[in-house]
Amino acid sequence: MDKRQQLIHSAFELFYRNGIHAVGINQILQTAGVAKKTLYHHFASKEELIAAVVEYRDEKFYSWLASRLELVKPGYDGLNELFDAVDDWINNRVDLLSDFHGCFFINTCAEFNDPQQPIYQQCQHHKKKINSLIERQIRALGILEPATHHVTDSISLLKEGAIVMAHVQGDLTAANKAKDMAWIVLAAYLS
Repeated sequence: MDKRQQLIHSAFELFYRNGIHAVGINQILQTAGVAKKTLYHHFASKEELIAAVVEYRDEKFYSWLASRLELVKPGYDGLNELFDAVDDWINNRVDLLSDFHGCFFINTCAEFNDPQQPIYQQCQHHKKKINSLIERQIRALGILEPATHHVTDSISLLKEGAIVMAHVQGDLTAANKAKDMAWIVLAAYLS
């Protein structure tokens, strides 16, 4: 791992566990084992490092979830896999994603809550990409416009709600509950 990646990885682990504003540059430097000069060689500011961390997590999370969904047939199997993947993640069965501390993008938006901020917009972009994965599953079921967007939003809300319930209330069965509710939502469109 090169020094830039080492900084990004170390910053991500600290930000995800403790919150972005709670972590100082010196803590990142100590964890990464690099000098301040190295940090500022790669990043002009802490905000630039944060943007790189958000991009890093976006790529890692999106690739992981997309690869999980590619293993199964789109549609019913894909939606089941979506919630099974979330269940694996919240129950710390996905080494690639680090221990579960809620959704990094939701947590980041709570700290950077101005929708005009670039970091907020990066998080928003991530959620849109994840929604596109869900929409592919909905389209494979044969659900047509305009219902496709409504059903995609409904499934996304259930997924996001499961993540929040697991993080905030410690409900480690939330993804399975959300999966059950998803089939109730889908039944209205598939009958």
